[in-house]
Amino acid sequence: MAFFQDVPQATPDAIFELSRQCRADPDPNTMDLGIGAYRDEHGKPYLLQVVSKVEQELAAAKLEKEYLPIDGLASFREESVKLLLGPDSKAIAEKRVASCQGLSGTGCLRVAAEFYKTFLGTSTPVYLSDPTWGNHKPIFSIIGFTDVRQYRYFDAQTKGVDFEGMCADLKAAPDGSIIMIQLCAHNPTGADPSKEQWAELSHLLKAKRHVVMVDSAYQGYATGDVDGDAYAARLFEANGLEFAASQSYAKNMGLYGERVGCLSFVCATPEIASNISSQLKVIVRPMYSNPTKHGARIAHRILSDPTLRAEWVAELAQMSNRIKTMRTMLVEALKAKGTPGDWSHICKQIGMFSYTGLTAEQCERLVGQHHIYLLKSGRISCAGLSANRIPYLANAIHDVVTNPSAL
Repeated sequence: MAFFQDVPQATPDAIFELSRQCRADPDPNTMDLGIGAYRDEHGKPYLLQVVSKVEQELAAAKLEKEYLPIDGLASFREESVKLLLGPDSKAIAEKRVASCQGLSGTGCLRVAAEFYKTFLGTSTPVYLSDPTWGNHKPIFSIIGFTDVRQYRYFDAQTKGVDFEGMCADLKAAPDGSIIMIQLCAHNPTGADPSKEQWAELSHLLKAKRHVVMVDSAYQGYATGDVDGDAYAARLFEANGLEFAASQSYAKNMGLYGERVGCLSFVCATPEIASNISSQLKVIVRPMYSNPTKHGARIAHRILSDPTLRAEWVAELAQMSNRIKTMRTMLVEALKAKGTPGDWSHICKQIGMFSYTGLTAEQCERLVGQHHIYLLKSGRISCAGLSANRIPYLANAIHDVVTNPSAL
């Protein structure tokens, strides 16, 4: 009997499998609206100019390739935490922040989950928004968390946040539950709470003594405003909330393949922060030993140099504005065709994704008949749109909406 002959074939990841199918499709009209990656007007991957400039500087410097410390590049971690909490953060000034460089957002969340497993236990309830990013649940369940739940988040009628339902579920959750909160540009819905709602949530989370995990994948990329996009995290700190945060630089710097991220814990005292820092190293060492260096150097240079940072912020604004323009053009195209329904929510939602409201059957027909690849949930990546392809997309959506019986 051969070793492992009973190992079954795993189900492919939905998003990456969708992208693979799109690449294999010979039809000239294919559109990949599933993968969460920014594309230029020609549908090509975009290398930020400021990233290209820094890479040339680093290449010219011929820097060594030694290992980083277990917790990563200290100067990068310092700048990353400042980006999240702001340069005037009391927690930073009082040395109440523990940080660890991680392998982009997923890696940081996994390290945080391992930390919670060790010090809270796998029976602790974990609450994720309904819906949420597809990788959130596996990050916890694969390491043994047995009670992963959902809190209401999206209102299918308004195509916005079901704030009343969200608050009701978080109030009903057992005290000390782990609560995953997305900082901005909620994935997959593109719907975020208002400032007033964030304030109410902050007090609720603190009163319930929930263990808050903030997932920051789109700071600056969501609206083009790096400070505005960090509003919730800075409000949480100002209100005395202790929380963890995962920052990814895949989207906002285009460093997808460099796997650059930062995990931080905003703590009550410097002593707690120091203790957590030491434990994060214990988790990382047998997991991947230490993080990647090149991407962290790029991110540090951009965040720490005023001129480079200004160039980065300007590019972020251009990228964000292009996505907003694509949203507007799509809605206008659907209106011009007289497509049934109110599509204004596409413009109200922010960031990379839009929850279109299309049904699973309509999405399947978009893939099968029109070669437009999107998830069955109706989520599309607006960053994958271009002006010259919007008419084709609008025509296809109009077809599947107005001809429900077509096969």
